[in-house]
Amino acid sequence: MLLAEMGLSFQLDGVRIGSGDLFLIAGPCVIESEAHALRMAEIIKGVTRSLNLPFIFKASYDKANRTSIRSFRGPGLREGLRILKQVKDEVHVPVLTDVHETQDVGKVAEVADVLQIPALLCRQTDLIVAAAMSERVVNIKKGQFVSPWDMRHAVEKCRAAGNDRVLVTERGSSFGYNNLVVDMRSLAILRKFSPVVFDATHSVQLPSASAGDEERPAQSGGQPEFIPVLARAAAAAGVDGIFLEVHDNPKEAKSDGANALESTKLRGLLKEVLAIIRAVREAHLAP
Repeated sequence: MLLAEMGLSFQLDGVRIGSGDLFLIAGPCVIESEAHALRMAEIIKGVTRSLNLPFIFKASYDKANRTSIRSFRGPGLREGLRILKQVKDEVHVPVLTDVHETQDVGKVAEVADVLQIPALLCRQTDLIVAAAMSERVVNIKKGQFVSPWDMRHAVEKCRAAGNDRVLVTERGSSFGYNNLVVDMRSLAILRKFSPVVFDATHSVQLPSASAGDEERPAQSGGQPEFIPVLARAAAAAGVDGIFLEVHDNPKEAKSDGANALESTKLRGLLKEVLAIIRAVREAHLAP
């Protein structure tokens, strides 16, 4: 059943979320510089425009949950929001960014079209309510420790605050230590009460896999070769959006490079995903 028929679809910057058509959330994990953010937004927009695919740019002004105290966190709130506004004004795309503190919500909402609740904070009631009351779209990342059916409570917190424009993003579940696994059944479960996005890059992360040393901080690893596998599977299972951390040089990325998709591979992957969605749709329409 289409989400529109259940009253769960909504509008974002001319795009009908939950209409049955795919959209993309993509960008680098963290804002590395103004020039890099603008370059990545232009690269991704060029690909999505050629595929007629709605695109939301994502990047964080502050990664407050890095593994090590020595890890790069981003330019901070003021500079990060300035850069995100620059992306909006020059590239003409909606933008998404994480918010970690209730006190930051008002300022972030002045710029961002989508406020993202990080996975590790998906049970933080005050943060979800504050984001909801901003009247911006709220994207709640499903915690690695939360079952798909329990995410209904997070969504209800947002709706109880008067905001029905809420998404849930699946990004894998903890599988022992330093590994994640994706249960594709969760996409169907989540979609019973919200539009659902699949994060194909964080799902291949190996959390805190590198212990680090005196020269390098501890950090997460990743298996980016499995990004296309999971993205194709999610497309077949049925999702409203795909989330990808995309970087032009993942080896030099300042955050999450180990699980990022290299930008030169974006077009091919999206073409495969869109082809699968069309094939599934045609099969449903066939007599």
